[in-house]
Amino acid sequence: MIDRSSRPLDLVVFGATSFVGQILCRYLVDRHGTDGEVSWAIAGRSESKLAEVAEATGADVERIVADAADDEAMAEMVARTKVVISTVGPYALYGSPLVAAAAAAGTDYCDLTGEPQWMQKMIDAHHDEAVESGARIVHACGFDSIPSDLGTWFTQRRAEEEFGSHCESIAMRVKAMKGGASGGTIASMMNVMEEVSSDPSLRKVLTNPYALAPEGERSGVRQPNVTIPQQDDASDAWVAPFVMASVNTRVVHRSHALLGRPWGDGFLYDEAMMMGSGPAGALKAGALTGGLAGFMGVAAVGPARSLLNKYVLPKPGTGPSPEDQENGFFDIRFYGTTPSGDTITTKVTGDRDPGYGSTAKMLGEAATVLLELPSEATGGGFWTPSTAMGDDLIEALEANAGLTFTRID
Repeated sequence: MIDRSSRPLDLVVFGATSFVGQILCRYLVDRHGTDGEVSWAIAGRSESKLAEVAEATGADVERIVADAADDEAMAEMVARTKVVISTVGPYALYGSPLVAAAAAAGTDYCDLTGEPQWMQKMIDAHHDEAVESGARIVHACGFDSIPSDLGTWFTQRRAEEEFGSHCESIAMRVKAMKGGASGGTIASMMNVMEEVSSDPSLRKVLTNPYALAPEGERSGVRQPNVTIPQQDDASDAWVAPFVMASVNTRVVHRSHALLGRPWGDGFLYDEAMMMGSGPAGALKAGALTGGLAGFMGVAAVGPARSLLNKYVLPKPGTGPSPEDQENGFFDIRFYGTTPSGDTITTKVTGDRDPGYGSTAKMLGEAATVLLELPSEATGGGFWTPSTAMGDDLIEALEANAGLTFTRID
């Protein structure tokens, strides 16, 4: 394990000039100040844009000029810090050199990726080196996939306390959500489609719910998957597909595998959107499903995808106004059932729009917990939010980031 105790920086925000990077900088200024106990820096490829961010956000900290494609610059940057945060996406295009550098240098790392094909690639390429160096690499530390991953963790812990048993199945349902479309998230989705069109073998990765489990453990029981409008037994509502389920479910199943499958080899997990009850709920579920299917069908065609990117979809670096961020929120429910038939319901809520305001706070807290958590607590390797930080992260999110984790009677 590489000794990081003498490094001058605690945190580096790489991609500080991005839309979510700027929100994160404001949050870190409020959370840690600029000359407090936590020493941090902002990084990006343009000195002038970093200066603008520093002035706009109050992040009067060290500025590091480094390009994501420059392996040497990435290595020099991570060698100076204990934790690096990346907001530079799509990660499949721009994120690999930084992950490689962090794994080699023993530097803890967290990001916002929702790209399972890239996460699998990074795990397979750098896990062993991260174990040896002591680097804790934690992908998906935003709305993808902290609420899902920690919500499942929280639900299982409460079930064990109340019933002395784990849940053999958990259905995650988005009850309500308000927020602007994320240009960065959409750009990542479009890039996934580009990759699949050029390499059809990736379809196997993207359709496998166990794709992010350790090598040799990437199969299991058939998982439920909401792809059409349906009446849901768990929530007693009509449900429709949830666009982020394809990422979140993979992260949850990786967590289960890393924990040693304590919830049973037959553990079931799925996600969907609650659309209401009765005929109105059915209509809403049908409309959402049809709209999503239509969009995905158009986006799967190369020329149409180019037109969408150019003229229709929000661009990376754009996002909702500060007022819209503050007015956003999310309310997610988890319906668990134990092998003996006991049931438990929990919820996870956030007080900002999911893709930006709340995501930036989640990312900031994940990095802070990694910084404070002793390396020997987990050891190096590729972890998930729950397996790396668990209850420590839940406590930090509730105390500082406007999230709540609640058992519903």
